[in-house]
Amino acid sequence: GYMRQVLVGVGVMAAAAVVGMGLRSVAAQDAANKSAFYTEKVKAILEENCYKCHGGMNHRGGLNFQTKAGMIKGGRDGAVVVPGDPAASLLVKLMRHEGPPNDPRPMPPRGPKLSDADISIVTQWVKAGAVMPDDPPMSQSAN
Repeated sequence: GYMRQVLVGVGVMAAAAVVGMGLRSVAAQDAANKSAFYTEKVKAILEENCYKCHGGMNHRGGLNFQTKAGMIKGGRDGAVVVPGDPAASLLVKLMRHEGPPNDPRPMPPRGPKLSDADISIVTQWVKAGAVMPDDPPMSQSAN
């Protein structure tokens, strides 16, 4: 009677909670293709680990991570990010310390390898298309 109905009700709610969590992780996956994912997650990782050499006034290897144009253009060796293809993206390979054998250059060159969590966020971002906001307009000097 009553007890059985309560148990069935609890079971249904637990199942709904599990399904809900499944949907939430799918939504989080989707969010990787929104520029907010870059702004909220990826940018901080790049700022902390990459901007020393590839941001501000420093464009080591001709590479500037601070702007979308810079990211897309890449450095002297060409593109560092292949949207949708982390395996082909030099950025991801060097972060994973899996660079080409003739030129492995682990990144960052000095200091510890990035955490798996950070690498995973960058990988997810590249896989979802490396979406980042267009650069803030440069302040135009009045003519």
